[in-house]
Amino acid sequence: MRRPSRVATFIDKGGTGKTTVAAHLGVALAEAGEDVLLVDLAGKQGDLSKHFGLWDDVEESIESDDDWPNISTVFQDEWDIIVEKLGEDAVDDLIHGTDEDIDVIPAHPGLDSLDAELGNIDSPSDRYSRLDDFLTEYVDPLGYDVVLVDLPGITNNVTYNGLWAARNAVVPVEAGVFEASQLEALEQDLEKMDDSFGVTVDLSMVVPNKIDRRTKLSKEYLKEFRDAYPDVLGRPIPVSQEIRNAANDGHTVFDVDEPSKTGERACRRFAENAEELRVRISDDEPVRRTEAVSDD
Repeated sequence: MRRPSRVATFIDKGGTGKTTVAAHLGVALAEAGEDVLLVDLAGKQGDLSKHFGLWDDVEESIESDDDWPNISTVFQDEWDIIVEKLGEDAVDDLIHGTDEDIDVIPAHPGLDSLDAELGNIDSPSDRYSRLDDFLTEYVDPLGYDVVLVDLPGITNNVTYNGLWAARNAVVPVEAGVFEASQLEALEQDLEKMDDSFGVTVDLSMVVPNKIDRRTKLSKEYLKEFRDAYPDVLGRPIPVSQEIRNAANDGHTVFDVDEPSKTGERACRRFAENAEELRVRISDDEPVRRTEAVSDD
């Protein structure tokens, strides 16, 4: 059995388009022939599910108390007992198919209390490895090529679980001072994980997002990112209302019938980043492509 490649999207800041990047990279990987599972740990609001028109069904199951087991359940001590009781249905019930050829494990309100619950576990290695254990034992046998985990926009115990399990981080950043400093802070956190637990998490791709190439500020920050992260910088994603409109309609911009030029450019950039990411998470040798941040 070949273990799927795992990736987590994360930066310790909200509003950078992290979930949008996760959704579009997932679809781009699927269009490239990969079997993809997206796992939403980003919070009870279920933005990843909304991207694929799943949230109404998920919300209905929550309101009708037909939402057990759910993604928060897999972190509990009782998960193995649940699997013994329900068999294959325990995992199957977590996974939802989409119209864009990827599968999703939706977020759940139980994630709200999960950080505190994990904090009550004395052993750090047990506290941070629960998602890894779940993916290894119950998801890897399902045969996915890529498992992409969307993490909260804050550093907490859930975040560390996602990074520990994925070992590869994709970081969406906007053009700004705060985003640049948060990226540096993330690098320091990854170094601490390696030093403290021997868990190496690679910074696999930095994705400049919501970039307006007409502005001087965007061009200046693209140059700074290029200089600081030449080996892992992806193609910049243009700011596009069409991406937002598509999400509101329950799909990605890949599923827009007649996309605008900006929408087409966004699709092209996501596809290029997905292909580059495939190389980076499957090879041990670093990939250096500084031309990936050109302003065209």
